[in-house]
Amino acid sequence: MENIVDRFLRYVKTHTMSDPSSDSYPSTNIQFDLANILCKELIELGLDDAEVDENCYVTATLKSNCNSESFPVIGFVAHLDTSPDFTAKDVKPKVVTNYNGKDILLNKEENIVLSVKDSPELLNYVGQDIITTDGTTLLGADDKAGIAIIMDAISYLTNNKEIKHGDIKICFTPDEEIGRGADRFDVNKFGADFAYTIDGSEIGELEYETFNAAGCKVTIKGKNVHPGYAKNKMINAGLLAMEFNSLLPANERPEHTEGVDGFYHLIGSEGSVENAWIEYIIRDFDADIFDNRIETVNRAVAWMNRKYGENTVSVQFIYQYRNMREKIEPVKYIVDLAEKAMIKADIKPIIKPIRGGTDGARLSFMGLPTPNIFAGGHNFHSRFEFVPIKSMEKCVEVLTNIIQLSKDLKQ
Repeated sequence: MENIVDRFLRYVKTHTMSDPSSDSYPSTNIQFDLANILCKELIELGLDDAEVDENCYVTATLKSNCNSESFPVIGFVAHLDTSPDFTAKDVKPKVVTNYNGKDILLNKEENIVLSVKDSPELLNYVGQDIITTDGTTLLGADDKAGIAIIMDAISYLTNNKEIKHGDIKICFTPDEEIGRGADRFDVNKFGADFAYTIDGSEIGELEYETFNAAGCKVTIKGKNVHPGYAKNKMINAGLLAMEFNSLLPANERPEHTEGVDGFYHLIGSEGSVENAWIEYIIRDFDADIFDNRIETVNRAVAWMNRKYGENTVSVQFIYQYRNMREKIEPVKYIVDLAEKAMIKADIKPIIKPIRGGTDGARLSFMGLPTPNIFAGGHNFHSRFEFVPIKSMEKCVEVLTNIIQLSKDLKQ
């Protein structure tokens, strides 16, 4: 039988990077490559309703093997795509056995090192086996670790039929990394009472609070004239872009925030004298403070237009997701269930807000309460990404514990 490491190493070698500039759904057709692989494997495991729809959602049901009325219908969700923030093509994973607590040389030719100084959490995994990149790509543990965990849990249940369970629903979504993972998720068709995304970081993480989130694009129109005769005539859009950025609080950028701090994050810009644009993502856990952040951007736009002329600067907001806490708290027993499942697996639960997006935030507001559980990875979206094998294995144990502990669950 294939183990979780074999699965994970296969999955990360399939290129599935999403593309925020694409208007298609999914944003990249390469995501179908992994979707079709997973669908085939689910059918081979006996989940005969497994399918890939036209939007690249993989869904399947592990049917109940007992009196299903005693169990809720539980869903497990992970995403197919990898982040467009860093190259994910031709991933060459490396297995570091019995990690010794020292820096890890990822790539000798390019002298790329995963250092303990930059990643002190490595020291939590001394003596364990760790999967890293070769330093030239990201790894894809976000979220192929989650996929491998779910697939391994399903394989375990199908090969240990004495473990009684109700219907278990599986979904692998496209385009989560670009905020579209839940766009075409059919909650009613999925049919779960509640679900968990397997998309967190270090072992023990359990999250049911996320940012309120929006993206915004600021567009600036300049006026280009000959620089020798530009006095009182030229409007340099590139310079205005820098001026606009200076109007946002410098101490409220991601590199200066932690915990429940929100931020403005500049994710891209381009400019010339004639035209410029800047893109940000805006985040905050508190809804009122989040609204104030949006208003801060609007005030900056208005001020620039008063200074340089009406319609010189414009902004478009795209609202992405909201803090799922308000939807999870009324059904907090599903968080308590996951916490008990971790304790049963000898894992100390780490319950904290997640400083990032998850399909679960969107799904919770669509009527499917969906907290987030660890998948074990670290340094997501970078060449220094790594995942301890034991963390993935323990998450499989947590999922099977959730399933068994859910019997006679009282709401």
